[in-house]
Amino acid sequence: MADIRKRSGKKGTSYLVRYPDTTSPSGFAYATFPTLKEARAYSQNSGHWKSQTDTDGKSVPAAVDLWLKVCQVEGRNGRDPVSPATYKYYVYISNIMKDYSWGKGIAALTTPDIINFRSWLIREKGRYLAAKTLTYFHAVLSEMTSRGYMQSNVAVGVGVRKETRYTEPVAIPSQKEIEDLLTAADALANSKNAQIAKAWERYRPMLYLAVDSGMRPQEYLALAGSSITKTGIQVERAIDRGGELSVPKTPASRRFIDISPETLDMVTHYRDHLAVENEYDLVFPTSNGHWQSLDNWRQRCFVAASEKAGLVTTEQVNGETVLHPKYSPYSLRHFFASMLIAERIDIARIKTLMGHTDISTTFDVYAHLIQRVEDESNNRTGMISRMRGRNLCDKFVTHTH
Repeated sequence: MADIRKRSGKKGTSYLVRYPDTTSPSGFAYATFPTLKEARAYSQNSGHWKSQTDTDGKSVPAAVDLWLKVCQVEGRNGRDPVSPATYKYYVYISNIMKDYSWGKGIAALTTPDIINFRSWLIREKGRYLAAKTLTYFHAVLSEMTSRGYMQSNVAVGVGVRKETRYTEPVAIPSQKEIEDLLTAADALANSKNAQIAKAWERYRPMLYLAVDSGMRPQEYLALAGSSITKTGIQVERAIDRGGELSVPKTPASRRFIDISPETLDMVTHYRDHLAVENEYDLVFPTSNGHWQSLDNWRQRCFVAASEKAGLVTTEQVNGETVLHPKYSPYSLRHFFASMLIAERIDIARIKTLMGHTDISTTFDVYAHLIQRVEDESNNRTGMISRMRGRNLCDKFVTHTH
């Protein structure tokens, strides 16, 4: 209900109408009129209060911010407020919603508006991130509907199927397979064959670096000695498609990556004591001081280590058994990303470490891994399985007598 208050001042008498407004922290809004007749007419028109509420206070970005506040302070639909980590993710998704050019307020939105928003999301952010954002936008509109800011959730029925431009998930080695590959590199570096051992003085630190950093092959082949710091690697160069030494293809590819002390020691030792002097400041040059080619690296190092580790598949060709590596050098990069995802590293941080220009690339390539981690987190409810997953069960031993 609205009420009217008479106000007298230097400018004369006016009439203040106080009416319900859910956009206001106090729960009320106010309108001033010069005559009692106008004030009464306004106070009796509840439909006008509604339109004023929608027009004055509820742009789409404002609605998104209100939803965020509800999630953080009150909790949605009577639930507990979200955790700080979840809230941080919601802020990230909300910023995507607010990046879109909304041409109208929340109450004026129609289903075609949501479809246009979906098209923009898919085009600019990729299908996986579009699906996530639209899911949470449904939640925003549902909250606004329940609070009276709009008559219905016009996003109902508008969604995105979680597909990517990658028809098949990327092949990713298991942790055991990576350990076997590194063990093979250790064995080859300590081979009794002097020629093999000499070659693997260089290949071993390169393979460790590939696993430890997630760098692209064309990046660690071009690694400069000056790019090695006390804690990691500054990626500043790459071999381009023409086989020439160049800068990384995008600004996002220029990045810093922390690496393990063991790997850092190997790489630094090779640079300082074993690398051939060269005019390009290469850490891993060939014997004539040039950079290695991708093909030579693949055949002489990666294929050899894969065969030594047993990471091969077989094929019958003209009656003969032919061995093929089970993975490619790029699979080491995918393994790096998979470990970050499994450890629930922030997706924006993963994007930076992988050198992706757009986060949609990160989602598109690794959508199946992200979804798997989310599903496992949601489905694992038994306490024993949780303890086993954290290697805690060995601390609890049942004694029988």
